[in-house]
Amino acid sequence: MAILEVLHIPDNRLRKVAQAISNVDDSIRELAKDMLETMYAENGIGLAATQVNVQKRMVVIDLSTEQSDPKVLINPEILDSSGTEEMQEGCLSVPDIFETVERPETITVRYQNLEGEIIEESVDGLYAVCIQHEIDHLDGRLFIDYLSPLKRNRILKKFEKQEKLQAARVS
Repeated sequence: MAILEVLHIPDNRLRKVAQAISNVDDSIRELAKDMLETMYAENGIGLAATQVNVQKRMVVIDLSTEQSDPKVLINPEILDSSGTEEMQEGCLSVPDIFETVERPETITVRYQNLEGEIIEESVDGLYAVCIQHEIDHLDGRLFIDYLSPLKRNRILKKFEKQEKLQAARVS
């Protein structure tokens, strides 16, 4: 297993759309292990493959405080949604920023597990929000895209400034 590099905004690779996984094999299972290890090392609850610059439709999630309930969703898709709720979200690719986002309250999601079985389930609460957040990553969207243009631009400018300062230190 390996800890992978998590991309941060304004990295344009976060805007790429992931490709479907056609075959769940050992390489996909190994990627899932690496993604889980990376997510745990970063103290996250969800991670999309695109966040570690792998353009495959896979996400990992673990909402347990003991890091004991890992879930791997391969080719996840939302089939239905209902209601709305607001929840504060953060993101490993947008470190130290937390903002309230409105999303559907309940979703029906279909995905494959690591054995290639197709799972369909209705979920709500934090799990539903996390799935939606991670699927957004697979589609090249970030949670800041749901914010007002003013808030989104303020956040982007902060990270662009940090990136320039870091580049200046390296040169």
